[in-house]
Amino acid sequence: MKITLSKNAGFCPGVKRADKEIMRLVSERKKGERIFTLGKLIHNDIYNGSLADMGVISVTSEELKEELKKAPDTKTTLVIRTHGITKEIGERLNTLMREYPALSVIDMTCPSVKKIHKIAEENTGEDTYFVLFGNENHPESQGIISYAYGEKVIISSVEEAERLDPHGKIPILCSQTTQNLVQFIKIKKFFEKLYTNAKIFDTICSVTENRQNEAIEIAKRSDFMIVIGGKESSNTHKLYDLCKEVCPNTLWIESASELKADFPDSAKCAGITAGASTPDGIITEVFITMENFSQMLEGSLKTLHTGETVTGTVFTIGENEIKLDLGAKFTGVLAKEQITDDPAANLSEMFKVGDEVEVFVIRVEDGKGLATVSKKRVDADNSWVVLKEAYDAGATIEGKVVNAIKGGVLLAYQGNNVFIPASQTGIAKDGDLSVLVGTTQKVRLLEFDPQRKKALGSIKVILNEERRAAEDAIWATLEVGQHFMGTVKNLTNYGAFVDIGGVDGMVHNSELSWKRIKHPSQVLKVGQEIDVFIKELDTEKRRISLGYKTQEMDYWYKFTQQYKEGDVVSAKIVSLMPFGAFAEVAPDVDGLIHISRISLERINSPADVLKVGDVVDVKIVEIDDENRKLALSIRALLEEAKRAADAEARAAEKAQREAEEAAEAERLAQERADMAPYIVGSI
Repeated sequence: MKITLSKNAGFCPGVKRADKEIMRLVSERKKGERIFTLGKLIHNDIYNGSLADMGVISVTSEELKEELKKAPDTKTTLVIRTHGITKEIGERLNTLMREYPALSVIDMTCPSVKKIHKIAEENTGEDTYFVLFGNENHPESQGIISYAYGEKVIISSVEEAERLDPHGKIPILCSQTTQNLVQFIKIKKFFEKLYTNAKIFDTICSVTENRQNEAIEIAKRSDFMIVIGGKESSNTHKLYDLCKEVCPNTLWIESASELKADFPDSAKCAGITAGASTPDGIITEVFITMENFSQMLEGSLKTLHTGETVTGTVFTIGENEIKLDLGAKFTGVLAKEQITDDPAANLSEMFKVGDEVEVFVIRVEDGKGLATVSKKRVDADNSWVVLKEAYDAGATIEGKVVNAIKGGVLLAYQGNNVFIPASQTGIAKDGDLSVLVGTTQKVRLLEFDPQRKKALGSIKVILNEERRAAEDAIWATLEVGQHFMGTVKNLTNYGAFVDIGGVDGMVHNSELSWKRIKHPSQVLKVGQEIDVFIKELDTEKRRISLGYKTQEMDYWYKFTQQYKEGDVVSAKIVSLMPFGAFAEVAPDVDGLIHISRISLERINSPADVLKVGDVVDVKIVEIDDENRKLALSIRALLEEAKRAADAEARAAEKAQREAEEAAEAERLAQERADMAPYIVGSI
């Protein structure tokens, strides 16, 4: 008979979290200290019984109060169950902690349940109608409903949902985390159709959803289905109902003791699933019992011998070992050091209950029914064959660097170590090799000794190949004239090397500036991003010449686009020479004011009239674009000013003369006017 065990069976993350915390408290408990759980930690009597055997007692809030009265100063730890508690009980516990300082409370309410508490508290009020799909007698439902304000109700079926009357209030729909997903979807569709203002929250736990879906699929393929879990467990009840719908031969049990070997004659496939409160040990016991029944039915019980390689099924996962069902009335004990060399490895992440593991039998203890086994031995033998094939083919392998030793590092590959010399790690000479420890690396085998079972590999070879491949891909796309935003990597006396995206190009000093520079640091710095373009490509030698300067960067070009001969500009005297003065008219644009063009009068030296730093107006008398030279003149402006002044003086003199002539004419006219009567009388 083929037996399929659900991968999602057993403790959900919330229960695992609570179980881990309670086990920590038990292991760290000192003499006299008390540990209580508020109600049953999970719905599984076998598990809760084991807690009671360890001295962990389940109490109500009233019983807790009485216990505290008996021993008020005794250190007491109360663990809140995964299902959560009501808001009122939470407030009562806060009061008790204030009254009894020796009491500490650890809240192990499942985070998914806490989320629903928050939804209920933040989305309800006097204008809402809170509807919870759940079991009204279940502690999780009782806790959730206590956080809702306003009118609230718990329903357990689609029929009950159809009879609801929100009285015009806003319906709020949530679900207990472990409810039947199919039923909730039906209720959700009903709400969406009937209430346009409803707020619906999908609060069925994803783990529950995955467990239910997987259980249904296994049940469809099985002739016989077993559901394991406590009779009080809501999610187990839902699993049972769902499985029985598709597989009539479904059995609900709490432990392996309820199993009998009277399966239907036609049963060829059996499935096993378990609720969220079912410990792995119980699941494993049921699985082994089923396998033993199957083997007895098939008459296939076998013996076990030291030195053989067998396949076992994982049924228990601990911190430092896992246990395997070896199918021969033997339990295989597989220690962590026989699995991996990584001390930080987490076995619960590497394996799941139900996984099949191939192991080498080291020792058999018939009396105890135990066998010490090794996975590393099988992995090593298998990987050595793979390593030889990889070496012969020149193929690449991938593994984790587990240690840095003298002269190099060790890379673990399926139980074997490959030595990588320091020179082949890709780390610079005398660099820190420990940075590689814990990293996954690709390696090419350089040497292989089948007799001594030793392998030497190289990370550097792979890195070089990857770099060359990346460069080849880039070179295939390069063309003269392409622009890139590159990063300055290095400066030399003759130019700058710029990374343009995986390959380097060189910008010569002459391309960095329109004026002559002695070193590229006058223009650039390492790490700076600049816009460059490809001037020349040498694909054979893999050399790239880059250009940087453009007309837009050329101050001479900018200046000559703005000014022409005859224009007047402001200039700053930057140096004085015997033959004239140099003046800056724009950044990096200087012009010469010849000594003959400085003053109207003859001068012996420019310093007679000017000094460095003076700002003067000059006239552009010549632009030599070919040689990038300017001829400037102060004298031209002075002459223009003198001519203007002379013209103004002449105009003033003329105006004065004309005014005098006009005045004289006016005087004569007046004089004739005054004489007129006398001239007439004499006649």
